Amino acid sequence: MQTKLGNLVLDRWVEGDGEGNLLTSAVTGDPVAFITSAGLEFGDILNHARTVGGANLRKLTFHERGEMLKALAKYLLEHKKEFYALSTATGATRSDSWVDIDGGISTLFVYSGKGRREMPNDHVYLDGPPEQISKNGTFTAQHIFTPKLGAAIHINAFNFPCWGMLEKLAPTLLAGVPAIVKPASSTAYLTELMVRRMNASGILPDGALQLICGSVGDLFDHLMCQDAIAFTGSKKTAELLQQHPKVISESVAFTAETDSLNSSILGPDAVPGTPEFDLYIKEVTHEMTSKAGQKCTAIRRIIAPSAIAGEVVAALSTALGQIRIGHPGNKDVDMGALASQGQRDEVRERVAELSLQADVVYGGTDDFEVIDADASKGAFFMPTLLHCEKPMTSNAVHSVEAFGPVSTVLPYDNLDEAIELSRLGEGSLVGSVITNDNDVARELVLGTAAYHGRMVVINRHCAAESTGHGSPLPHLIHGGPGRAGGGEEMGGIRGVLHYMQRTAIQGSPETLTAIGHRWIRGANQTDPGVHPFRKTFEQLEIGDTLVTDSREVTLEDIQHFAEFTGDTFYAHTDEEAAAKNPFFDGRVAHGYLIVSFAAGLFVDPDFGPVLANYGVDDLRFAQPVNYGDTLRVRLACKQKTLRAGTGYGEVRWDSEITNQDGDVVAQYDVLTLVATDEHWASVN
Repeated sequence: MQTKLGNLVLDRWVEGDGEGNLLTSAVTGDPVAFITSAGLEFGDILNHARTVGGANLRKLTFHERGEMLKALAKYLLEHKKEFYALSTATGATRSDSWVDIDGGISTLFVYSGKGRREMPNDHVYLDGPPEQISKNGTFTAQHIFTPKLGAAIHINAFNFPCWGMLEKLAPTLLAGVPAIVKPASSTAYLTELMVRRMNASGILPDGALQLICGSVGDLFDHLMCQDAIAFTGSKKTAELLQQHPKVISESVAFTAETDSLNSSILGPDAVPGTPEFDLYIKEVTHEMTSKAGQKCTAIRRIIAPSAIAGEVVAALSTALGQIRIGHPGNKDVDMGALASQGQRDEVRERVAELSLQADVVYGGTDDFEVIDADASKGAFFMPTLLHCEKPMTSNAVHSVEAFGPVSTVLPYDNLDEAIELSRLGEGSLVGSVITNDNDVARELVLGTAAYHGRMVVINRHCAAESTGHGSPLPHLIHGGPGRAGGGEEMGGIRGVLHYMQRTAIQGSPETLTAIGHRWIRGANQTDPGVHPFRKTFEQLEIGDTLVTDSREVTLEDIQHFAEFTGDTFYAHTDEEAAAKNPFFDGRVAHGYLIVSFAAGLFVDPDFGPVLANYGVDDLRFAQPVNYGDTLRVRLACKQKTLRAGTGYGEVRWDSEITNQDGDVVAQYDVLTLVATDEHWASVN
């Protein structure tokens, strides 16, 4: 047993004053550690995050922060055996721990990859294209994102002491914002162990991560408008924190993930004997018993057709009867204990409330077998299934959440009733639909999506690869409206932007180019002196511009392209038919012929620093090109993104094709990979 959990504050480990509260194993009831944060100076903790952690993180580019997350994930993988061993004390089986530990670490990997692929190797993130706000283009605008200059306070729940921390940390650190983590006390010992390893790695810069084990004291009294709060827990606690005077007066960004009576709807086509019925029973059983039902995404309401509700109850009762409960360290055990005896007692109370309006049809008793453990010392609870005959008029099944292996069957007579039952949850993190009828799927999704942060539709065609009802993914938003808290976490780069400020910048194209490191039309164009394709990544400058010679498009060119490619669309091959088209006055050149001719005009053919063309973005044809027209290309270096350690960088070129009258006929971005000085020197 560790005597007392440490607090990582001001880049050193500090024990709180006094003995603190005792934390015990959810399985054996044995002491694990004491926890307290008494005596900490919370104002100093916030100030350290802002002045030291924030400053250090903002020195790094998005790509450097992404590499930092990758290194951290690799380091944690090397130590995960320690985390698994301690995770057993929380009541988690090995599969439960895999979701919490490996799932959390994988979130770091995902955000590392997204940061390096989808964000620039820079300190500012551009939000969309420039806005044209003046007639001549000399005054323009661009939305940008920059890191907030405060700290992110992460208040996490007990059920996922690792994933719950890492899924918040990954986008926060990638944004360049330091974090202060406050885990739920009952399982804080596992969070503390992981933070100890993270701190020992030396990967994170000073001040980037601090940990408070215990109460947050007067932390909220020191909040400022640049700070952000991400909370996971009960709706009651979230509302209390949101009403703190500083949160209100400073307009502190507050993201909440709270109670969620998630539903899963079984389509009327999914009758017994169909693959979908079997999938439904398997999915509900898994969601009820995974992590002993202690998941904010677990299925709490089982919405099934009235005609087969009895068969759903029977099939679920059979499946739940096969779940083996006991010591989570035993490989034969399917479900471990709840996180604490206090949590077990609370679930008992919630089941009692539910049973006033629904019948317990399976479980609901303390008389059950426990493998390799003493039920009287651990926080074990039997999977419990209820059935509510009149769910449209029973409010408890839509408002009382038993945060454990508990769910209620709610029968419906038609799809409108199924939709209404789902909505009665008043906002959920996730909902699921299991049906093989796509028309049913569409009606149910469109009818309920406004009440959900995420929805998953499962049938026989996707089941094998489906991540399931209750698995939040870093690529997708995790949150929901109403009762679920009204917030969003993760969601790819969307999650990063929660910790950044969006600002509309107005000025000249040249000024905005300098701020965003992305060339804007109307900004200065520089003569590179040589063909820009002869320059290495470092030698290229934003604004380097090539204006090509011109080339006439002939009727023979159009005919040859049509015959050679097989693209004999009438607008290119039939003069009379083309003239009937409201967009043309006769035969016109293929769009791809125009782009091909443009490449022939601007490409330098010799072996050079340009290694590859890997794509074209935002291609638009502004007006048709007739035979007899002449084309010219203006190619400007628009944006540079170094791919560190690869020997090359990505260069985006702004391409504009004009005709003999100077009218733009096509615009697009060309993407190339260009060798760095070092790589180019090594091959020459």
